[in-house]
This record gives sequence, structure tokens and C-alpha cells, in this order.
Amino acid sequence: MRGALLAFLVLLAGCSADRPAPVSSLSSNKPLARVVNYEPIKGNSYRVKKGDTLYSIAFRSGQDYRQLAKRNGIAAPYRIFPGQIIRLSWTAPKVAKKPPTSSGPSTQSRSPKKVEQKTTRAYGQSKGNKNVNSQPAVGSSVTRQWRWPVQGKLIAGFSHRQDGNKGIDISAPRGTPVRATAAGKVVYAGSALRGYGRLVIIKHDDDYLSAYAHNDSLQVKEQQWVKAGQIIARVGDSDSETVKLHFEIRYRGTAINPLKKLKK
Repeated sequence: MRGALLAFLVLLAGCSADRPAPVSSLSSNKPLARVVNYEPIKGNSYRVKKGDTLYSIAFRSGQDYRQLAKRNGIAAPYRIFPGQIIRLSWTAPKVAKKPPTSSGPSTQSRSPKKVEQKTTRAYGQSKGNKNVNSQPAVGSSVTRQWRWPVQGKLIAGFSHRQDGNKGIDISAPRGTPVRATAAGKVVYAGSALRGYGRLVIIKHDDDYLSAYAHNDSLQVKEQQWVKAGQIIARVGDSDSETVKLHFEIRYRGTAINPLKKLKK
């Protein structure tokens, strides 16, 4: 009997040695937003890699995914494939100028009518045409005053390392209001970007985006115009191990240190 018990204990010890390590010891302690590390995309085109989505490509290039889909003829649900070429900008074809002809009356004596040149602003708003679609005015990128998105404790700062934090992390109680750092248009509200949980992305002008991740709930919809300080979400822990807000500011797709923009 004692011999059988000893053999059982030896067998049990052998099985324990072959058991996989606990999940907690295998997983990274870094937040998913750091592990994913969406690097910026530059240039006029991009070749899709494994794991890319149209949403992530739009985020990394500083664009609205709808405009990106329209430009490339991609319909909902916006499926893309590795190796596919995505056009990031409109490339206007070059038109050859016709040489002047010697025949016919001279056109130099004519006084052509002056055509008013319209300066296109962000989202199609033209100079001199105020209150287009009742959207709030978006100030200059240079003079804009950025607001803190949430009241809480700064627990992680920005890092320039390739695998570092591409924004800042702010700890706050669950349900704390998350506010727009500046006026703009909501170009994304959902949970399709891996590592960010429930996410809101606001486009402020042709250069700047701001992103608000790991929310418990979203208070805005895509294509909605918001004012600076408007509540857009509630703090949570979606796709995060702790309750916090992960906040990013991107300039033409490149993550920059938000602390350099936020009010002191």
C-alpha cells in the first residue's frame, strides 16, 4: 500500500512539472496600447500587412477611415487583405500644357474676369462661408488651447521608444467623464482597434487627431461635431487591466507627447 502511494506521488510530481505556467506569468505587464504600438504611416500609398485593419491604417496615417475607404473603393465591412495597396492620398494626374497658337486674334488684349479663389479648410469648410453644417469652429493648430481630457492621476507618461507608451495614462474612478481636449469631429467611436478597447478618435483639423481609449461607455457617435470640454465617454477598463484613460495626440499620424500640448 505504501509502495503504491509513493508511486502515485512521484507520478503526480511529474505531471505538475509538465503543467503550463499560469497565464499571469506568461502575459506582458505592459498595457495593450503599448504592446500594439501603432507606428505612423507616411507616403501616398501603403501595402497591407498581416494584422492590419482599415481602422488601424486610418489611425496611423491620421485620417478618417470612411474617406480612406471611399478613396480605395472599399465597402463596409471594410475588409482588406495582406499585399493590398491602399492609397493614402488623392494623386491628381498631370495635365500637359498646350503650346500657344499663332493664329487667331491675340488674347493678351482681353481682360479676363477675376475668379475668386476659395481656400478649403478642414472638412470642406470654405473661407467666407461660416457655420457650414452648424459645426463648431476649429481654431488654428498653433493657437488652440488643449484641455485635459479627464480629472485624475497621471500614472504613465509618453515614451519615444519604439515599444513605449504612445500617449499618457490617467487613473480615475470608473464612470468619470472623459471630455474632448479640443473642438473637432468624431471620426471613430467603437472597439475595432486591438488594444484600445472602447475608443473615441476626434479629428481637429487636417493635422491633429486625439484618441481616448479603454472607456467604459461612449457618449458620442461617429461624424458628430463636438466642442472643447464636451463629454465624449466615461472612464473604464475595456481591453485594460486597470481602470484608466489612455490618451493620445497624433500629428499627421505620428504620436506626440500630449503633455506638451495640454494646459499646465
